[in-house]
Amino acid sequence: MKNKVFALFFVAVALISCKKEEKAPETEKTPLVVSDTLKWSERLAKTLIHQYPEAYQIDDRTSPKWDYVHGLIMTSFEKLYQKTHKKEYFDYVKGYADATINEDGSIVGYQMEKYNIDMIEAGNSLFFLYNQTKDERYLKAMQLLREQLKNHPRTTEGGFWHKKVYPNQMWLDGLFMGSPFYAQYTATFEEGAALDDVAKQFELIQKHLLDPKTNLLYHGWDESKEMEWANKETGTSPNFWSRSLGWYAMALVDALDYFPENHPKRAELVHYLNQLAEALVKFQDKTGLWYQVTDQGDREGNYLEGSGSSMFAYALAKGANKGYLPSIYKDAANKAFDGLINNLVKVSPEGYVTITQVCAVAGLGGKEKRDGSYEYYINEKKKDNDPKATGPFIMAALELNK
Repeated sequence: MKNKVFALFFVAVALISCKKEEKAPETEKTPLVVSDTLKWSERLAKTLIHQYPEAYQIDDRTSPKWDYVHGLIMTSFEKLYQKTHKKEYFDYVKGYADATINEDGSIVGYQMEKYNIDMIEAGNSLFFLYNQTKDERYLKAMQLLREQLKNHPRTTEGGFWHKKVYPNQMWLDGLFMGSPFYAQYTATFEEGAALDDVAKQFELIQKHLLDPKTNLLYHGWDESKEMEWANKETGTSPNFWSRSLGWYAMALVDALDYFPENHPKRAELVHYLNQLAEALVKFQDKTGLWYQVTDQGDREGNYLEGSGSSMFAYALAKGANKGYLPSIYKDAANKAFDGLINNLVKVSPEGYVTITQVCAVAGLGGKEKRDGSYEYYINEKKKDNDPKATGPFIMAALELNK
């Protein structure tokens, strides 16, 4: 009897074991969509194409809009196409232009009378598209943007206002929004006639926004000194914001491409870039990154920020590659890029790339009464893979051949 009970017991255990084995699912690996053998520029570009199949959808848009963030990404894809010659990157750039430029060269949603310097930036990739296709729409759109610059309101010394709704103000952001396009247009179609005016924009920024103690530049300047954020003696905003400094650094390295070596203003712009580069590396964190408020280090609330760090990596790398900066700054750029990968970049099991810790937006004044304080900058919302980080990241990766 005991033997029968033991026999039944062992049979029962065996059956239970079999059932457990039958139910245990096999471990399935998530299929790798974006290969980790690709360079970082393509890995992020393919991530963006997956997330936004149509380029106008970037920044979570549901309909085509002419905007600087799209222009920034289109420039990065243009550079990627020139490096790889892969048609999907060309098609992405052309797709954005075709979604936002009408047959007559007019631009969807664009209103010149608003005199918003941000609207100029998206025209940067049109030189490339026009050269590739000879489509007159692109030329007409560029001419339209050039017309804005001819009539754009200015300070008493000739500096472009940031926007009509921000009278008498120059922001660092605006130098990137307007100067590279202005320089390339005049070099391409006007034989460089207006390059002195391009240089003047940088001269005025250096004159009014440079802090002599740090050689960093404040985010904005109000000639009238009437804005709540403006210093009543100097007109400057109160803090250094890394992304605004990044816009300025990129403006210098990109505009310089169109200043011939014998141009009398070229050495001046190179000096500005070197002065800024020297100042920036003093505030580069041991991780290789920069903080949201550039000079405040690990003060409570401050954080290592993705867009400014990506912009600095690009500007320093390109500056060194072009010979505008000593080669040592390429080391700083490599350190910055490695810092992004090691600290802020996440890769999904499918291979999709995400840059974290990116300030979504920041500005001065306006309806939001943005005061430019330390507390203001550290409390603005963050957004993963914000285009103001992804575009410069791709360009930095290309300059560094990462």
